[in-house]
Amino acid sequence: MKLVTPGDSAPASVNRYLLPHEQQVITVRRHPAVLLGPTAIVLGSLIAAGILSNTSFVTSGAMLAIIWWLWLLVLVWFVWKVAEWSVDYFVITSARLLGTNGLITRQVNMMPLGKVTDMRFERTLLGRLLGYGTFVMESAGQDQALSKIDFIPYPEQLYLEVVGLIFPDK
Repeated sequence: MKLVTPGDSAPASVNRYLLPHEQQVITVRRHPAVLLGPTAIVLGSLIAAGILSNTSFVTSGAMLAIIWWLWLLVLVWFVWKVAEWSVDYFVITSARLLGTNGLITRQVNMMPLGKVTDMRFERTLLGRLLGYGTFVMESAGQDQALSKIDFIPYPEQLYLEVVGLIFPDK
């Protein structure tokens, strides 16, 4: 199964890191489940702010304003997390694996396909329910930047695609 159709190109934020001779095979964002924690925090803090603002604990308008300004900071943090998620990609090319992340400070991690000696994917119960997994890769006993990639969508298909690239038909 190809997750990128011929002629598609990687997003501009990723395309600049591809070599001219590389063929893009797959480009995916991390699964939106990566935002479950931040979503729970922002909703929990909204509930807490609503409860606190309706209790006798809040005796002045200044205290009420502080509560809602704190919640606004949590909301801004959440928007930042969503923006970071929107620019993070996992890219599989014909020659290497790339991971890009970061909104202001861009970080690009890379591992040549030829260096991957062992690869597996793991799926928790929540991962199976929501459709994500974790890739764990080893490279000849060396510590690599892409040794563990969490929240990968379509893990079975991506696993088979990467294994097919590592062990091509003769």
